[in-house]
This record gives sequence, structure tokens and C-alpha cells, in this order.
Amino acid sequence: MPFVLSVVLPGATDQPGVPVADAGTGMSHPSAPPLYDDKNPLYPPPPGGYPQPPHYAGGYPQPGGYPAGAGYAQPGAHPAPGGYPHPGMAMPTMPMRFGDNGLGDGSAFQSVDWDDRKVRHAFIRKVYAIISLQLLVTVGIICVFTFVQPVQSFVRRNVAIYYASYAVFLVTYLVLACCQGPRRRFPWNIILLSIFTLAMGLMTGTIASMHQTKAVLIAMLITAIVAIVVTIFCFQTKVDFTSCPGLFCVLGIVLMVTGIITAIVLSFKYVPWLHMLYAAIGAIAFTLFLAYDTQLVLGNRKNTLSPEEYVYGALTIYTDIIYIFTFILQLVGRD
Repeated sequence: MPFVLSVVLPGATDQPGVPVADAGTGMSHPSAPPLYDDKNPLYPPPPGGYPQPPHYAGGYPQPGGYPAGAGYAQPGAHPAPGGYPHPGMAMPTMPMRFGDNGLGDGSAFQSVDWDDRKVRHAFIRKVYAIISLQLLVTVGIICVFTFVQPVQSFVRRNVAIYYASYAVFLVTYLVLACCQGPRRRFPWNIILLSIFTLAMGLMTGTIASMHQTKAVLIAMLITAIVAIVVTIFCFQTKVDFTSCPGLFCVLGIVLMVTGIITAIVLSFKYVPWLHMLYAAIGAIAFTLFLAYDTQLVLGNRKNTLSPEEYVYGALTIYTDIIYIFTFILQLVGRD
């Protein structure tokens, strides 16, 4: 067998990546792959002129011994021109399309208007159908507690009905308002909303039984007019109440603090003008809340409810209407 002699250059074994000449073939081959921190690598630098990442001593080896793929930006460098940016965490202010994956095709014009209108109109019809049933049940309870004398007398003697209803109302409201799972899962969302409506109806009926029948009817009429006017206004106006949620948050805090102060003062001594002032502030505040929640349901605003949140939309609008009624009842039924 013929022997092939190879000439090893001095220092070749000490410098990986330096070519070694083969005496038999006259060709050269690298004795070892170049180091990543070599000052003169065999591979040309990636195009684009972006700086290479600094060398870290004791870094992790390349997985499987494969060289880094060409064309991909190194860690810490800017992405190559024309590449796709990394996905962000920003939440969309408008609901995604239903019927597709919601990602779109990246084109400037997409045929989503008719689909979104159909979904939004179906959502609005569902929300207001639920609100209509809630108000029908509540009005029925108020009428029974107001016009049926034995029931009115029983409720007036047993104030514990109000506090028990308030406890159920508070628990179901917090579950529906704060927990997305029960609020979206059928039939638990309908069951919780039904319990909430019954508790709210018993509370409102108990409050109405403490006032005269005439005052209750006037308060119901004024509340109906306010709700209809606010709804029509939200359909027609260009004013976007949903663009300032912080203002409504401050308004809610002010109303809560005012209510606590009023309750403390009235527990020691009844001050009629303070009670009327609080009732007026509450009626105005919840009228603004009604406009805000109505625009969340109607859509085409900066902030909009998802079509899956029909229970939450019905919950907020129904609660606003009931609170408007109770505050107006305190104003007109002060005698």
C-alpha cells in the first residue's frame, strides 16, 4: 500500500482553522473548524453591516455541531430589513373578526365591515333582549311589593329580606363582573345572571315598598325616559365616552366616598338637603355610566365590548338603570 506523506505546517495544531497542505494531493483542508472569536474567519461576515454580538467566555456550544444558519440576525442585533417584527403584547381595542382566525392577511383593504356589522347587531339584539327580560322581572316584583298590601306590609316588617337580597346581589355581581370564566360559560352565566336579577329585584322592590305608590310610578316613568333618551343619544352622538375611562373611575370613587360620608352623617342625624344632594349626584353619575356602558355595547368607539361579553353588557346597563331608578325615587319620594 503506498504511503501518502503530508506536511504539517509549524503551529498548525495550535491554531485551529489554518489550512494544512496535503503532500499527496496538493490540496489543503482545515485542521479544525474556526473559533467563533477568530479575528480572520474563513466565512465572510453576514451582510448588512450590523455588529456581531460580543463573545462570552464559557458560552453554550452550538446544538448538534451545526453552524449558525445564514441570513438570521444574531442575538442582540437589529432584524434584517424587510423581515417580520416580533409579535407584541398590545391588546386590540376593537373586537377581532369572528368567522376566521382574526389575524387577517396583512392587506390594507379587508372585507370585514359586513361581517362585523352582522356580529355587532346580533350582539346588540341579544344584550337588549336580556335587559328587557331583567327589567320585566324587576318591574313585576316592584308592582307586587307596591300594590299588594299584604306583601308590602310583610316586607316593611321584615327588613332582613333586603339585607339577604343585598348579600346575594353582591356575591353574584362580583362573580359576573370579575370572573371571565363563569361569565362566558353557558349555562352558568345565565343561571348567575338570573339569580342576580332576582336579588336586585327583591332589593328594589323592598325600597319601593317604603315609598308611596305615586312616587314609585313617577320614578319609573322618569327612569324609562332617561334610559330611552340616553340610548338614542349614544346612537346619534359623535362624543366618545369610552375614550376617558379614567374620568369615570374617578367619578365612581367620588360617588362611593360621598355615599359613605352621607351614610355616616345620616346615621346620627337626618339632614334632608344632604340626602337630596347625594341622590341628585347619584342620578347624574349613573346617567353618565349608562351612556358609557351603552357605547361599549354599541361599538364603533375607542373601547368596545367583545361579542362574547353579552352577559357583562346586560349586567352593566341593567345595573345602571336600576340605580337611576332608586336615586330618582329618593328625590321624588322624599315625603
